Amino acid sequence: MISVRMPLWLRVVSLAGVVLLCTAAGLYGYRWYSRPVTLTVAVGSIDGEAASAMSAIANQLVSDGASVRLKVIDTGTAVESGKQFAAGAVDLAAVRGDVGDVSKAQAIVVLSHMTVLLIAPPGSSIDSISKLKGQTVGVLGGDANAKIVDVLNNAYDLARNKTVFRNLSLPDARKAVQSKQVNALLVVIPLTGKYIALVKGFFPQGTKATPVLIPIDAAAAIADGNRAYESFDVPKGTLRGSPPVPDDDVTTLRTSLYLVAQKSLSTDVATNLTQSILKVRRELLRENPLFAQISSPSTDADAYLPVHPGALAVYNGTTQSFLDEYSNYIYLGPMILGGIASVLAAAWKFLGIGQPQFREGPLDTLYGLARRIRTVSFESELSAIEDEIDNILKGERLKAEAGDENAVDPATLNVVAHRLENLVHDRRAALLAKPPIVSVA
Repeated sequence: MISVRMPLWLRVVSLAGVVLLCTAAGLYGYRWYSRPVTLTVAVGSIDGEAASAMSAIANQLVSDGASVRLKVIDTGTAVESGKQFAAGAVDLAAVRGDVGDVSKAQAIVVLSHMTVLLIAPPGSSIDSISKLKGQTVGVLGGDANAKIVDVLNNAYDLARNKTVFRNLSLPDARKAVQSKQVNALLVVIPLTGKYIALVKGFFPQGTKATPVLIPIDAAAAIADGNRAYESFDVPKGTLRGSPPVPDDDVTTLRTSLYLVAQKSLSTDVATNLTQSILKVRRELLRENPLFAQISSPSTDADAYLPVHPGALAVYNGTTQSFLDEYSNYIYLGPMILGGIASVLAAAWKFLGIGQPQFREGPLDTLYGLARRIRTVSFESELSAIEDEIDNILKGERLKAEAGDENAVDPATLNVVAHRLENLVHDRRAALLAKPPIVSVA
């Protein structure tokens, strides 16, 4: 009924409006669903290298069109990064396992391994921790290495031996060594060329000027009691290749720098983030060897820092396959397409395009006369209806004689005509039975 009452142009405009509205809603929904997720990440180090490296990762994610993006917040120190993460101010953070509160953290990747180095200047007689008695040790990183200082104090009772630990800033380290304000340095660095060169620069240079690496012999016992650390052997020749410095492997402690996420981070986002970072690692490896240290954290159930479920799926190879992930869409797709086809068919019918015009046949006309017969008020109208019936019957007989396939079957016509004759007879009798209307002058 609506398609009959509305003109064609209005139906076209209405349908076009509905199509545009649905298309716009679909595009908006697709863009909203496929938009990149931006995560805030807190990172800091005394040399600014951590923030620079994380920014390089963030830029590469943009270049790759990754589904996860990073907004880097340089906090200046690892301690401050841990504080912001613990306060819930950021989604991610680069934190050391031995710094700050990591009770709410779940690991995504290990960004780097941080090795503890106790180094005495060239020519120093200090070749063991026991010889630090009454000496001053400069600590680079200050608060970030406070726990290591406590661990060494407890393991070797250095406080009773009057060993003093003095915090140093990066620019002051060389001067403190040369002026003998400190007798050794405590640094925690990744064992990469850049950082090793930085440490060597604190000491006098020369073929015979070789710094002394002080072993931490109790590293295994310390690691057993402090799970943030592990025992690690600094390889022979780390500081210099020929002649090698050290001239043999040196036992020390090592901790890890993690990229951690809040427990509330969704599994899918964590999976995408992990996959993207591992891809970026391969792409940036040539630019900065530090990226070679990006690796998977321990996936053991009793690991010091639990792995986020989304990252764990990547490391265990349990990420969903295409069929697993999109099985619902594959199942629902035909149903949705069927619904769209029904809507299009309804729209086509609404427009009335290609539909044949309905033509009333003789039987329809005869059935319509039955309704008129029941409502006529004068006998003359019945006579006119009888003439119409006769004309229709005559026309159909002529069509049948001419062999027209569209002619109505004579038997059907006789049944309908007989019914109409009875209706006419009954209505005429009813009209004659009514008393005549007398007009009063």
